[in-house]
Amino acid sequence: MAEHYFYLKANWPGNRNDVGEIQTANLHTKISIPKEMEGPGIGTNPDEMLLGAAATCYIITLAAMMERSNIAKVKLDMESTAIVDVTNGVFTYKKITHRPIITLLNKKDVAITNRLALKAEQTCMISKALRGNVDIVVEPTIQEISE
Repeated sequence: MAEHYFYLKANWPGNRNDVGEIQTANLHTKISIPKEMEGPGIGTNPDEMLLGAAATCYIITLAAMMERSNIAKVKLDMESTAIVDVTNGVFTYKKITHRPIITLLNKKDVAITNRLALKAEQTCMISKALRGNVDIVVEPTIQEISE
């Protein structure tokens, strides 16, 4: 069994509406509560970071699955959205929707690519961690360039 360790250092100098920062090996950014939640909106926030973790895990997993299946892609782009529900002052991360746009070299790969686009969400490590707590939906668009 291999275990991989990741580290994050955080600093929060004040109260709720102040600005802090986080630092990892490859990321250094300011953090605060988003404006939508009556914060200063400086840097990123936990909501964006969770969406970023889910989206990057998904798109990397999908690309790896396509590579292992020998699917020739021309382009793989994606937009993801998240919904955070606030009811009676309780914040709940409710839903993430991934909308990958995949351009293929061969028309024959459309069906399998669609299956992989849906399966990638099931196998992504972050999706697995969120399962049962956050609804994750995949709405793929697959385009082909005919040979």
